[in-house]
Amino acid sequence: MGALEVRLRPVAEDDLAMLRRFATEPGLIGLDWTGFRDAQAPARRFATDGYLGAADSRVIVEVDGTAAGMMSWAARGSEVSRYWEIGIVLLPDWRGRGIGWRAQAMLCDYLFAHTPAQRIEAGTHPENIAEQRSLEKAGFRLEGVLRAVEFRAGRWRDGWMYSRLRDDPPPPVPAPS
Repeated sequence: MGALEVRLRPVAEDDLAMLRRFATEPGLIGLDWTGFRDAQAPARRFATDGYLGAADSRVIVEVDGTAAGMMSWAARGSEVSRYWEIGIVLLPDWRGRGIGWRAQAMLCDYLFAHTPAQRIEAGTHPENIAEQRSLEKAGFRLEGVLRAVEFRAGRWRDGWMYSRLRDDPPPPVPAPS
């Protein structure tokens, strides 16, 4: 079997059903579920800017022509020291197949090519071993623990912060299967 073709593309109107699912289906986004969200918000945001804004954006992770999830990035810092925070969510059927780290590396390459940012960061949960491995494969380094950074499932929880700098070596390109 050949390697899966992973690509990032802008959100299309047909993707709004998947984005609504992320907002309304408990557990679909794993540990990041923080309760029900406005199911109409994805359509409103799409109508505003197609999810490609100056301060934050989303793109679809597509695998072999099928929407498998989404990635986001948001500006952090100040005008003189702006950097990006990225995130990813894949539908359950696409997890554990080497798609996440490749999409994260692709988004970093895109942001480094099209913005002057020196830093990209991503946070994850201490118990999310798969995401930790994915970030490391995508060229990120663990920076440390953020204590009580997130309220989830009725209590405050720690998070782990990773970063990739423009000057860090890129991750190795996967060999074709």
